[in-house]
Amino acid sequence: MDETQDAIIIGGGMVGAAVAAALGQVGMTVTLIEGGAPPASIADGEPFDLRVSSLNLASQRLLESVGAWPFIPEARRCPFRHIEASDAAERRHIRFSAADLGLADFGHFVENRMIRRALWQRLAELPSVTTLCDASPTALIRGGQHALVELEDGRLLAARLVVGADGAGSRTRELAGIATRDADYRQRALIVNVRTCRPQQDVSWQRFTPTGPQAMLPLPGPHASLVWYDTDAATREREALDNESLRRAVEAAFPARLGGIDTVLGRASFPIRRRHAERYTRRRLALVGDAAHVIHPLAGQGLNLGLQDAAELARQVTAAHAAGEDPGSRQALAAYARIRRPQTLAMMAAMETFHRLFTGPAPLRQAGSAGLGVGERLGIAKQGVMRRALGI
Repeated sequence: MDETQDAIIIGGGMVGAAVAAALGQVGMTVTLIEGGAPPASIADGEPFDLRVSSLNLASQRLLESVGAWPFIPEARRCPFRHIEASDAAERRHIRFSAADLGLADFGHFVENRMIRRALWQRLAELPSVTTLCDASPTALIRGGQHALVELEDGRLLAARLVVGADGAGSRTRELAGIATRDADYRQRALIVNVRTCRPQQDVSWQRFTPTGPQAMLPLPGPHASLVWYDTDAATREREALDNESLRRAVEAAFPARLGGIDTVLGRASFPIRRRHAERYTRRRLALVGDAAHVIHPLAGQGLNLGLQDAAELARQVTAAHAAGEDPGSRQALAAYARIRRPQTLAMMAAMETFHRLFTGPAPLRQAGSAGLGVGERLGIAKQGVMRRALGI
């Protein structure tokens, strides 16, 4: 067993790496445990990956504050300045513009692998951070003064704080004995990367249909990521189409005003589920990101919630460290949970409401459609909604 660390972070994805960077840049000793390989390099001109996230301003500022943002090339990130949402018939809609808030943009769409790669490049610059790859925990013992993590190869690590950032199927959460509440939406999302007939776009568009949303997320240049929710059977049937047939299906289903689709470049699908940990902390342990909560992705807030977890946990822990106090103390962890859990519950409730309004019986769908029209006319309320969604 090595000398006791300030923190052990289990999970080297985007959220776990963000916590490691935030703690490491103030000189805290951190070991980041990653079950797989480190991020691979990404060559210039390499095709865009299917896994794309919407980084709001709060998430972007976190990446800037930990020194990771400069490692994301401008050519791999796409700013979005407008957000549009409409009902299935497009009779009612709501539109948000960054200029209405005095902002240049709402944030950026960036590939997940680029975000993770940038964070790991920053970690390599921090001398107090150690990364262990192809390593997984088999046991977790939480004591009064520190916690012990045993790895598959028999190594035993000690730290005053353990952070579980190992995703929806978190082994850390399981070892800590924290239960979850789960739900299956009985939907499946098809992700389709396309080359568009129009040049660079800056509008994030979404239409709510009875079977689930359809969305277009702009990517750099004449590219976009399309998201199409439907039943499992319908989604799998579309996923099996050849590229030209899928292109025609997309053009037939998505509004013509979005511009034509030149080529389908890739596709994948995943089921839509919800999961929420019954608690975010235990003695000397905190859960962040998908290990704590998985929400309906219709508004693209999953990663943003996780990065807000990372920012708040880092704020509480580094404040304790700066004051010469225990970074894994009950007080620091309680403050983290007290702030983050209500905020996450509020976002989960909002996503649940949207889902039920637009996929429920006809009266609910009519109410949801009317709500879009009313919301479009309430300028001050619109600004408040966007400030909350942006984390500012």
